[in-house]
Amino acid sequence: MSRARKSLTGRIWPNATALVLFVVFAFPVYWMFNTAFKPNGEILSEDPVWFPTSPTFEHFKTAVNAEHFWTLVRNSVTVTVLAVGISLVLALFASFAIARMRFRGRKGIILTFMVAQMAPWEVMVIAIYMIVRDADMLNSLVPLTLFYTVMVLPLTVITLRGYVAAVPRELEESAMVDGCTRTQAFVKVIFPLLAPGLMATSLFGFITAWNEFPMVLILNKDAEAQTLPLWLSTFQTAFGDDWGATMAAASLFAIPILLLFIYLQRKAVSGLTSGAVKG
Repeated sequence: MSRARKSLTGRIWPNATALVLFVVFAFPVYWMFNTAFKPNGEILSEDPVWFPTSPTFEHFKTAVNAEHFWTLVRNSVTVTVLAVGISLVLALFASFAIARMRFRGRKGIILTFMVAQMAPWEVMVIAIYMIVRDADMLNSLVPLTLFYTVMVLPLTVITLRGYVAAVPRELEESAMVDGCTRTQAFVKVIFPLLAPGLMATSLFGFITAWNEFPMVLILNKDAEAQTLPLWLSTFQTAFGDDWGATMAAASLFAIPILLLFIYLQRKAVSGLTSGAVKG
């Protein structure tokens, strides 16, 4: 077999595998949006309708006009953005200390973050509920924000630690030789190079906080204090078998994540691969 044929064969099977995986993962998303635009007659048709013949926005109107919709949108955006923002600030300093400084207990701290990342937070829901109840903060967005920050923080620290370690020490030392303090060297030299890593961690942190369900289910029983994941879970009950409205609600819930992922995907991949070094 010639070298050109081997090269062609070597490119075909990875591309074919990628195409199959894309279809498998993208089809449910396509079918969700497709169903959201179908009239009820096409949704309940015995034969699958791959493309709506007469697209309608009625299902989206039903979802948007649902009770407390815009309040829950505001709640979800508030707790997600605050949790991701706080975790990024904390992780930025923590990852710099772990990657650049040598101190007693450093390996133990890294191991703690890794264990925390693997911990199933659902098993702690009862204990968290009792803490929030005793603090008289049920149906408040503050506990959700704090616990979402704790959930997002381990992955953020681990990812940023690798990315900080990938920045050559010589850049920081050169800035300090030129008269910068360590803080100034970090802000002016290292921080601008961390943009891909920050985007990667913010993306995965946003997805984690935006999709979180068990915590809000236990802590926020008041309908106006809930978030979109819980609203989405009760949507079918509220509207019976209105699959069009249900799919429209799911589509509205997924749009922010899809847009954010499309916008940050290249930087996110770059951040993860650049941070994959031994610190």
